[in-house]
Amino acid sequence: MAAGEISTPQEYIGHHLHNLQIDLRTFQLVDPSHVPATFWVLNIDSMFFSIVLGLLFLGLFRRVAKSATSGVPGKWQATVELVVGFVDSNVRDMYHGKSKVIAPLALTIFVWVFLMNLMDLLPIDLLPYIGEHVFGLPALRVVPSADVNITLSMALGVFILILFYSIKMKGIGGFAKELTLQPFNHPIFIPINLILEGVSLLSKPVSLGLRLFGNMYAGELIFILIAGLLPWWSQWILNVPWAIFHILIISLQAFIFMVLTIVYLSMASEEH
Repeated sequence: MAAGEISTPQEYIGHHLHNLQIDLRTFQLVDPSHVPATFWVLNIDSMFFSIVLGLLFLGLFRRVAKSATSGVPGKWQATVELVVGFVDSNVRDMYHGKSKVIAPLALTIFVWVFLMNLMDLLPIDLLPYIGEHVFGLPALRVVPSADVNITLSMALGVFILILFYSIKMKGIGGFAKELTLQPFNHPIFIPINLILEGVSLLSKPVSLGLRLFGNMYAGELIFILIAGLLPWWSQWILNVPWAIFHILIISLQAFIFMVLTIVYLSMASEEH
């Protein structure tokens, strides 16, 4: 459905909630008005913006690191140093093991998620309008963290690290004992322990991914509702206050995702 064919607020809202998708079986773009329920469909807009923002983060931090000086820092260097110091202090407070991966991972998660969330502050019609009228794209969503596929994929990566550190620190036998002999340390309770510990283990990536998705999807939806239900000349009355409040939300969600990742990996790294 093109923007010119949208005639009702319901169609406008539905149009903005559709991803730019490609069917891997035919390698053709999917019509937003008829999205097939199939595994072989990729949200290429979410993947594109995630990769671009990740490269932006790497390029910016690398440039600042190469041009860093020991004297009075510039604005970019000061900003990067504040972010790195903030993340490093949180890692030191919450992770008590020894690993060269945790601090860079925490920094990557915080900045990457923050940049993905920050896309929600762009005017809701700006990039979709450019995508439609310049590139002929039938739909476009620009907030990767409002796509459950992206957030659960990131949470799955954290879950793999949880398993890796659990087995590395405890061994396969120790990890198996942790799943089967806690909280009730008796062989007769092994099935119950396995269910309880299994649910606890699996709930970590699910809650991690769904928490970020739910908050960012709700924030994006509010911007869409304001744009779809109010006349253009009155939208700023609600858009400006919500955008100011949303700055706190996008920062807080990036911080929570980072903190929970550190806490989960710290728990997995405990030897007992």
